[in-house]
Amino acid sequence: MLIEMYYEFDDVVIRELLGKKITSKSRKDMDEVAEKTGITLKSCRRQYDNVKRMFKIVEDLPGSLATNIKQHFLLSEDLAKRYAAVVFIACLRFEMNKRKLQFLTFPDLYHCANSMMSSWTYRCVGSEYFDTDLDREFLQELSECRVLLENDKHHKHLVCLKLKPMLLDRSYQELDINFRSYSRAILCIGCNLHRSRELRFFFLELVERCIEPWRQVNWTHSDLRNFLVVYTQCALDMDVLREGELRDAFERYMTVVTCCLLRMYHT
Repeated sequence: MLIEMYYEFDDVVIRELLGKKITSKSRKDMDEVAEKTGITLKSCRRQYDNVKRMFKIVEDLPGSLATNIKQHFLLSEDLAKRYAAVVFIACLRFEMNKRKLQFLTFPDLYHCANSMMSSWTYRCVGSEYFDTDLDREFLQELSECRVLLENDKHHKHLVCLKLKPMLLDRSYQELDINFRSYSRAILCIGCNLHRSRELRFFFLELVERCIEPWRQVNWTHSDLRNFLVVYTQCALDMDVLREGELRDAFERYMTVVTCCLLRMYHT
């Protein structure tokens, strides 16, 4: 109980830490974090020190982050998984500090990080596989998904056919006009993830290229869910994704992107 209480953290404090380098300079910023969050300075420093200690010990250990944290720090499954998400986000150095991302809470990012760890890291186990490494072959394969853009008329036809009964006329007309730009945004983010810089800005890209345009046209959460499910299924039904590895890569990509977008789309 004492260990659990000592390592427990406040979501608002950890959200402030995400995107910052875990250095002694960051520790000096804890007074600002305390002021902003309303959590005592002493507590903020304890939480910072715990994250730094955790990061230092588990970042270079192979295997599951949550399991390593559980074994080394004797934490409960739930708390170990929350710390695993913090370490994962820190290791991949995702940009988190931009103003456009401030609406995202720690539970939002925890949800997204868990989805990435379960679908985008290596599917193998062994001493050379780390939870903090994304599957490079999968990311390279994703760049081949551009083939969907070359066949976007057929893709659009299939999607609109299935979605017409689910959408209001106004929403349907808007999708009919903007399908290509939505599809391009989703696919281009995936095609560039093999570049470290593009990966780093993954969350910002989702907000700027997908979420903001959908907010502007007042998509509901159910509109978005229907679109993403149908968009993915129709693509998988197309001949251009018949090749096993490309089909698998697209499905892996869309599983996580759908999970992230639905969580991040605060209407």
